[in-house]
Amino acid sequence: MTPLEFLENAIRTPSPSGYEEPIQKLISEYLREHTDEVSIDIHGNLTACVGPSNAPRLMLAGHCDQIGMLISHIDEEGFLYAQTIGGWDPQQLIGQAMVIWTAAGPVSAVISRKPIHLLSSKEREEVVRLEDMWLDIGATSGEQASKLVRVGDPVTLDLQYRPLLGDIVSGPGMDNKTGMWTVMETVRRCAEGLADRPLQCQLHSVATVQEEIGLRGAKTAAARIQPDVAIAVDVTHASDCPTINKQQQGNIRLGGGPVIVRGPNVNVKVAARLIELAEKNEIPYQLAALGRAAPNDSNVLQISGAGVATGLVAVPNRYMHSAVETISTADIEAVAKLLTLFAQNLTPECSFIPG
Repeated sequence: MTPLEFLENAIRTPSPSGYEEPIQKLISEYLREHTDEVSIDIHGNLTACVGPSNAPRLMLAGHCDQIGMLISHIDEEGFLYAQTIGGWDPQQLIGQAMVIWTAAGPVSAVISRKPIHLLSSKEREEVVRLEDMWLDIGATSGEQASKLVRVGDPVTLDLQYRPLLGDIVSGPGMDNKTGMWTVMETVRRCAEGLADRPLQCQLHSVATVQEEIGLRGAKTAAARIQPDVAIAVDVTHASDCPTINKQQQGNIRLGGGPVIVRGPNVNVKVAARLIELAEKNEIPYQLAALGRAAPNDSNVLQISGAGVATGLVAVPNRYMHSAVETISTADIEAVAKLLTLFAQNLTPECSFIPG
């Protein structure tokens, strides 16, 4: 399996928060060709490790979970109702093809609401509510539906991977299987390069779980690993499309390279090292400012234990939390190259104490 085939397979693999087993199985199978040090902890975080145990510990975190839904009710006519997992805009769900992931296998579904022809004037002016939508699997009764689907089964959008022009690809779950891909690609490259360039750090690349419902996996993984340095990789809003305010979001574009974030949630010296490595190795990069605690894994990594020197690198992403999230494969390749260089240049002499 090539790295880009791994990305495509990851996008096509379901991983709603709390139901990440299929994606972790895919990652394990991919990485075991390159390193024997792959493990899954009791929370579900997958960690791939290379490098000497008596060296500084570097943790790279890319969450593998995605937003989804959870079946909460099956009515007498066989229609299904669901609650959300993670932050959905209900408007994004109208008319979507969905998949219910049952113990017996995937069940196709569609989600919709009353047709526009039947909406009252008032209803047409209102934002659709989740409770006004339902899932239809074609069942003729609640009894038939209940034989296929159980309350608590997870639901995702139809997991399609769509190549667009050039190196642009689209599909649900780019948040954050792209970030997961970069940290796993980093550990693969470091493992393959050990003979020519031995690591002077111990690298822990972690596919963290349950980020979309509160950064939960990164918190427990950091407590277990106790890293000296950590870098989270997640997506960020690209502003190179209509209606996005660049004055607020910055000038972030697909194909512009890794987004290196600066601000109080980021160790000043980690950010400076990332910028230095990018410039020295002619890796295109973009800068972003974040003046608050980040809504991603870097938040909990920074304040784990007695504190961790933390960085945040982001992948530009258009249309976040939708069926058509869109990224550049050139960007994720550049992120993996930058992270590999960071790991290969981390030594016991490096200090990230501010000042």
